[in-house]
Amino acid sequence: MALDQSPETIRDSVRAKYADRARRVTEGGYAETSCCSSTDCSPITSDLYGADEVAVIPQDAVKASLGCGNPTALAELSEGETVLDLGSGGGIDVLLSARRVGPTGFAYGLDMTDEMLALARKNAAEQHATNVEFLKGHIEEIPLPDNRVDVVISNCVINLSADKGRVIRETFRVLKPGGRFAVSDVVAQGAIPSDLRADMEAWVGCVAGALEEGEYRQLLAEAGFGDVDLEVTRVYDPRQIAASASREWDDSALARFDASGGRLVSAFVRARKPAEPAASCCAPTCCSDTPR
Repeated sequence: MALDQSPETIRDSVRAKYADRARRVTEGGYAETSCCSSTDCSPITSDLYGADEVAVIPQDAVKASLGCGNPTALAELSEGETVLDLGSGGGIDVLLSARRVGPTGFAYGLDMTDEMLALARKNAAEQHATNVEFLKGHIEEIPLPDNRVDVVISNCVINLSADKGRVIRETFRVLKPGGRFAVSDVVAQGAIPSDLRADMEAWVGCVAGALEEGEYRQLLAEAGFGDVDLEVTRVYDPRQIAASASREWDDSALARFDASGGRLVSAFVRARKPAEPAASCCAPTCCSDTPR
C-alpha cells in the first residue's frame, strides 16, 4: 500500500522527528559523539559550525541543530538588520544572527514544534539575548507583516515543506524591497526516483523533499526574486546518507539515482527581492506643464 504523502502527514512526520530531538536534548538523552565536532555523525548535519561560533552559544542550541549548512556565515549580515530564520529549531542560527546584527538589529525564529520553541527560548534566556523572538507557525504562512525583514535565512528546512512554492512566495512577501533570501538547503541535481521520495524517513532526513536545482531557480524567479545564485557547499554519497538513517532505503532506488547522473548536494541559495522602483518623472510631485 502506498504511503500517505499528504502535506499534513509530511508535516506530522517532520514535527515528530524534531520534537524527539528537542526532548532528547532537554532531558539529557542526547550527547555529542566522538566522531563529530558539532552535532552528530550524519554526513548532512555534522561539522557545520566553527569552534569560535560553537563557543559563544548554549550547547543545547548546538546539539539540537539538524541543519545542512551555516547560513549565518554566508548571508553577510550587517549591524542593524532584521533577520528571519525559517524552521529555527533550538535557535542556533537565530542566536548567531542576533550577535551579527547587534543590539540595533533583530532576529526572529519561526518554528512549528512546541518542544523546539521551548528549547530555543531557554537557550535565548541563557544567552541573555534581548534582540530575538521565537514565533510559532508554519513556514508556508509566516506570521509577520509585509516588508518586515531584511534577510530570510533557513537551514535545511525548506526542503521539508510539501509546498515549497508557497514558502518562497511568503519569504518574498515579508522581505523589504531589496531584501535578501539566503538559505542553506539540500538540493537535487538530477531526478530522484519516485520510490525514494515516497519514503517518509527520507522526507525527514532532508533527502526526498529536495528540490531539483532548476526547479528551485524557477520557483524563486516566479515569486519575483532576481539575482538568483546557487553555490554547492557539500556533495553527498546517497549510500552514506542511507547508512546514517534509522532504517534501510531501497538499494535499487539509489542505483537508479546513480544511473540518472544526478547527485544530492547541500547548497547556499541566494536571491534578492527587487528594490522599489524610483519615482517616475511624471509623478504629480515632480512634473509640471511649464517648460524648463
